[in-house]
Amino acid sequence: MASKLGLAGGIPERRVRPIWDAIDSRQFKNALKLTTTLLSKHPHSPYALALKALILERMGKPDEALSVCLNAKELLYKNESLLMDDLTLSTLQIVFQRLDHLELATSCYEHACGKFPNNLELMMGLFNCYVREYSFVKQQQTAIKMYKLVGEERFLLWAVCSIQLQVLCGNGGEKLLLLAEGLLKKHVASHGLHEPEALIVYFSILEQQAKYGDALDILGGKLGSLLMIEVDKLRIQGKLLARAGDYAAAANVYQKILELCGDDWEAFLHYLGCLFEDESSWASETINTPINPPKYVECKLTHLTDEVFDSCVENASAFVQKLQAEASNDSLRNPYLSHLEIERRKCLFRKNNDDNLVEALLQYYSRFGHLACFTSDVEAFLQVLPPEKKMEFLDKLMKNSNSLSVVPTRALGQSITLLKTQELIGNMFNLPVAELEGSAVQMAELYCKNLPLSKDLDPQESMHGEELLSIVCNVLVQYKILLLHLYSYFGALPLAYERYKSLDVKNILMETASHHILPQMLASPLWADLSNLLKDYLKFMDDHFRESADLTFLAYRHRNYFKVIEFVQFKERLQHSNQYLVARVEAPILQLKQSADNIEQEESILESLKCGADFIELSNEIGSKSLTFNEDFQSRPWWTPTTEKNYLLGPFEGISYCPKENLTKEREENVRGFIERKSLLPRMIYLSIQSASVLYKDNSEINGSLADPKISTELKALLERYAKMMGFSLNDAIDVVVGVSRGLKPYEVFGSDVIDWLNFAVFFNAWSLNSHDSGQQGGERTPGSWHVVNSLLENYILGKLRSIGPLIQSPQGDLPILVKLVTEPLAWHGLVIQACVRTFLPSGKKKKKSGSTDQSISLLSNAVRDAIQGLCSVLEEVAKWSQDQIKIPEDNKIDLLVSSLKRNGGAGKVFNILETLASSPNETQLGDRISQALRSWSPVDVGRKIVTGQCRVLSEFWRICESKIKSLKTLKQQIAQV
Repeated sequence: MASKLGLAGGIPERRVRPIWDAIDSRQFKNALKLTTTLLSKHPHSPYALALKALILERMGKPDEALSVCLNAKELLYKNESLLMDDLTLSTLQIVFQRLDHLELATSCYEHACGKFPNNLELMMGLFNCYVREYSFVKQQQTAIKMYKLVGEERFLLWAVCSIQLQVLCGNGGEKLLLLAEGLLKKHVASHGLHEPEALIVYFSILEQQAKYGDALDILGGKLGSLLMIEVDKLRIQGKLLARAGDYAAAANVYQKILELCGDDWEAFLHYLGCLFEDESSWASETINTPINPPKYVECKLTHLTDEVFDSCVENASAFVQKLQAEASNDSLRNPYLSHLEIERRKCLFRKNNDDNLVEALLQYYSRFGHLACFTSDVEAFLQVLPPEKKMEFLDKLMKNSNSLSVVPTRALGQSITLLKTQELIGNMFNLPVAELEGSAVQMAELYCKNLPLSKDLDPQESMHGEELLSIVCNVLVQYKILLLHLYSYFGALPLAYERYKSLDVKNILMETASHHILPQMLASPLWADLSNLLKDYLKFMDDHFRESADLTFLAYRHRNYFKVIEFVQFKERLQHSNQYLVARVEAPILQLKQSADNIEQEESILESLKCGADFIELSNEIGSKSLTFNEDFQSRPWWTPTTEKNYLLGPFEGISYCPKENLTKEREENVRGFIERKSLLPRMIYLSIQSASVLYKDNSEINGSLADPKISTELKALLERYAKMMGFSLNDAIDVVVGVSRGLKPYEVFGSDVIDWLNFAVFFNAWSLNSHDSGQQGGERTPGSWHVVNSLLENYILGKLRSIGPLIQSPQGDLPILVKLVTEPLAWHGLVIQACVRTFLPSGKKKKKSGSTDQSISLLSNAVRDAIQGLCSVLEEVAKWSQDQIKIPEDNKIDLLVSSLKRNGGAGKVFNILETLASSPNETQLGDRISQALRSWSPVDVGRKIVTGQCRVLSEFWRICESKIKSLKTLKQQIAQV
């Protein structure tokens, strides 16, 4: 290798080092200058070109960077001796990857390995490329070649791990596991194994094939000596025995583990699983661990008789008492947690053990209540108690607070535990907001008061009472989330979005927390904010997918093979996220909405989207994809437990605090159907524009252009598919829209899919422009397709408009559906109109038209004129309504809002209490600080913020309508010339 001879890519390292120093210090202009100088002396150096490309990419010049990279690649292919230089190839790989052209880097390495098949460094570079592409089969093949070349154990394990990935994450069958097992057996026979990690991989291969006996034999043989720590060996043995069904032997093994490591909680759970012959303790150990795993431990007890259950409990209790008696360290919690787990299972089995569990929890508090981990310890046990028993436990804890420890640090810990238990049970968030903030202040004061206790601590130690700050943050964050959803309820989305931004959501929280705001924003006219939200989310996800590949290869290099699988499966989980797939579809559709008033801009966007072809692939694939739901719904207010439910807007069905199971099969089917339909839109919009851009009837031509019959065929196929998604054949769907447009059927037949039905009508009309058989669809009952669409849009939008009351009195209401109607089906219909008008206008050389063609153009131009006039009228009505809402005097709106709140039962009473207190606070009782805070609060100011937020939403909607009106008026002038 040239780099080993003091050269970098064939260039002396002293000439290259200053360039890398400039890149590392982000002095890109200086780096580019140095590279230019270098290229003047080495004009044909692929490495120098790769450095230049890297700098250009960092400077935000991707097109120039790609061009330079391609030049370097061409030079490498011409001069085969340069392919030995892995430094050049790895630099090109960095740039190609950042430019989303990893396949070009892979092709360079493939070509190099083809020319120099025995170069291990190049083969490792190629393996790295396949890791980044998640090409598991090619990873396996490359790893096998490296293993055959040098016989190193690590390359065999790379191949075995690649096989596991094919089975777990790819399309590989379980027969591949036999191949992996065979490779390992052959290597063991000739070379043995030298790494404990290799033995663990061997066990996992056997476990996946349920060959537990074989694994136990290996564990008890010579290879088992690779595991130097006895407890680790026992854990594997216990697991294998349990999975083999030998529960008695496994229970004995776990007893040994607990006698050696008394604080091993997982071992105790497995011990109980063996006693109760419950395999769920191991079945839950899947690599697809949720991002927000449940705190409770699943267990199956229904297969046990009373006698067997009692016997198991008696044995477990006796063993736990023995552990408690032999515990030499008072800080060991496991023996006492084990007692709680036994009481929990008695609750689950007999349903009448609540009092015993409460008593056991109190005993646990008396021993460990001062520890920061107390609430996380008891959370799983509290979940099995009914609400009244939880409150009983909390009340007893509060009574015990009068007898706190005399040791200051223990007393502080117990006080914190009481607050954290209130938070855990949910009692804290049942307090009024004022008390919530008051509690936050008290906790902050308690923290400050106890700071002297930490003065002698080591700087690396946690300060006493720092958990108080965490609780304060939780209280204030929850406060922000409540405000976010309340502002959303009142239709003040700008305020809701501000609250969301104040949460400073970053990293994986963008996946788990964006559900608080994304659904509302998707249905709003706040396009700039929505665009930023989607861009930030998609950027995080795409960056994570790139970084995940880097981490995966790093795990290979460090021989941490289970991390390899973990990283890949976590990436797969995020790629199958329902939220990610929705965002991938909604982001380009937002672009299409934003440019729908300018057909040239729209066509440019469609071209960048490959005319919607990629989204057709997504729609084809989504039916077979398993979706993941990673949202953390526990942070949502009780009245909106999921994105689909808001009890303030609809009937209250009865709920439980923080419901455990939100991800039903019905929800997955709904999301899958939504993505499948929505993914068709870009392609159907593109085909509709094409269909309207080249109009012909009876094989006549307009503007000298012939219609492509493939357009009509494909659009018809997509219409059939769209109709099928709504549960109809194409003919039946046409009958429905025609019937509704004629008044023969009510709009209610559309159900909740009214936007989809109106989109269908728009695309059906576009298809009809160039289809000979469209007139036969639906038989003679079909009137002009233009009249169908115009009638549907006009009647439905105006009907919605007349049913909407003042926005201030009907939060949300039908405004989101009105926004969707204007920005989706009406906008797509506007694009078809623009394409038609453009076709009518003179454009260069035209062929002579026949009389029938002239008549066709005349009929069509009249239909388009009527459509323009109808849409203009509808949009003017909508714009006028928006302006009328905005022009209502602010004081009147505030009065309406405040008076409606005061009339609202319990909320009204609370509002009146707060207003009375704020108007005349008792300074003697409350003090200056609280009194001043109360005086600064004004219901009028709160109302004004909400009204201002609503007005901004209406203003943005009015701006969208005005833009469309302006576009339609321009079209009206143009078509007047035809």
